Amino acid sequence: MTNNQLGVLHALDSAKTQWYHFTAIVIAGMGFFTDAYDLFCIALITKLLGRIYYHDEKVNKPGILPPRIAAAVNGVAFCGTLAGQLFFGWLGDKLGRKRVYGLTLMLMVVCSIASGLSLGKTPEGVMATLCFFRFWLGFGIGGDYPLSATIMSEYANKKTRGAFIAAVFAMQGFGILAGGIVALIVSFAFDHAYKVDSYDVIGQMSTVPQADYIWRIILMFGAVPALLTYYWRMRMPETARYTALVARNSKQAAADMSKVLNVELNPEEEKVDKIVAVPSNSFGLFSKEFAKRHGLHLLGTTTTWFLLDIAFYSSNLFQKDIFTAIGWLPNPRFMSATHEVYRVARAQTLIALCGTVPGYWFTVALIDHIGRFTIQLIGFFFMTVFMFALAIPYHHWKTHNAGFLIMYSLTFFFANFGPNATTFVVPAEIFPARLRSTCHGISAAAGKAGAIVGSFGFLYASQSHTKPDPGYRPGIGVKNALMVLGAVNCLGFLFTFLVPESKGKSLEELTGEDEEDVRNQQTISDEKVPV
Repeated sequence: MTNNQLGVLHALDSAKTQWYHFTAIVIAGMGFFTDAYDLFCIALITKLLGRIYYHDEKVNKPGILPPRIAAAVNGVAFCGTLAGQLFFGWLGDKLGRKRVYGLTLMLMVVCSIASGLSLGKTPEGVMATLCFFRFWLGFGIGGDYPLSATIMSEYANKKTRGAFIAAVFAMQGFGILAGGIVALIVSFAFDHAYKVDSYDVIGQMSTVPQADYIWRIILMFGAVPALLTYYWRMRMPETARYTALVARNSKQAAADMSKVLNVELNPEEEKVDKIVAVPSNSFGLFSKEFAKRHGLHLLGTTTTWFLLDIAFYSSNLFQKDIFTAIGWLPNPRFMSATHEVYRVARAQTLIALCGTVPGYWFTVALIDHIGRFTIQLIGFFFMTVFMFALAIPYHHWKTHNAGFLIMYSLTFFFANFGPNATTFVVPAEIFPARLRSTCHGISAAAGKAGAIVGSFGFLYASQSHTKPDPGYRPGIGVKNALMVLGAVNCLGFLFTFLVPESKGKSLEELTGEDEEDVRNQQTISDEKVPV
């Protein structure tokens, strides 16, 4: 503990792992469980939406969403998430983390239910309504990123802070897994309860109305975990670092943390009064001083998150297209609408079990031992290797599906035992308390810009050669897309060198706030010396 560090902050830094740490992980983590479920479940139902609303009566083949509709349905939530990350990140620094924490959750609950109730007189009307509510759902999800990360970093001790923040983010893996499981259960139930595909008198395939319930139930289920978390989220006290360093109320901070830690803490109001006498918030986000101290750090966190999300969300959202391209999923003509949802969900669940979820928890176990920087480099390096290994001999994998599945799972493992976790952790540690939520929101928004590029760009890239031409080969669009993703991961590896290591240091050491307070107190002492 430095002489100028408040006792309440030192108590948090040095606290042994206690029950409140796990409570905070679950409360914040359930938000991320919901986030992941809501963002990724859309990939499970886009084929079904095409079959229900865009069935072509003139030809005997399943309907598909037009490319522009598919891009909107898949990508609009990311646009909302980007806006929410910027807005709620800024609001979390202005009003406090807790005051806006419940608002994001209720927005997610309402919009999850509303998405499943999307109505319209035409297919375009239904899709427009769905996109509207998906945007606002994303807006609420966006707020959860900076607030959850900041709250967990400010609650944690410095020895295991990385593991705690990573554990919150690891709930994303369970959210992806839950999406696949819910889709499996719902599609299986309807597939056995109804004859969902039938043929009319001239032999054309049609889908009966009961199939419309499937996608609505899957979307609305996202409200359940969010509702279960709301009460406990509202009972959490404001973080001591915000209360003491930003709101300048060390008495309240000490009182809140005394209850949490079950110890008596000195408010140290005199020390805070000295700090307030010469405000430590001496520079803002757009100042030269911020650019000098943290400009490269912010550039590093934004670029790496941007590049990572291009690859990560492209791979997640279009698993179904990749599996179809390599022949791992049967031709839709030979599957019922609900059975197709079942097969896509089964594939996503298998990938989540084999690669996604284990990768997150490897990060939780090792991040405070080998560090954030090393894990991020390892992740980007192996993502690059496996993307190229999938792309270069792409046509070989059409007859070796098991090998493709293993390689594809490894890209998700090293995304999560790598930059998908560390890009979330580091921005919550390396910026000053008064700007922490804002800077995390900016970094996360850069990531969602990458997700938008990935979701829109990969869609068109994977469909770019679907019409026969002299050089036509099935799936060549997917191959080129995988090559691009490999190059993107390689750039992410290089930009990682802009990001500092934050292992084993207090937040005030990392941000230089200890140094500011020392200078402020020295300034006060100098002013008291008679001339």
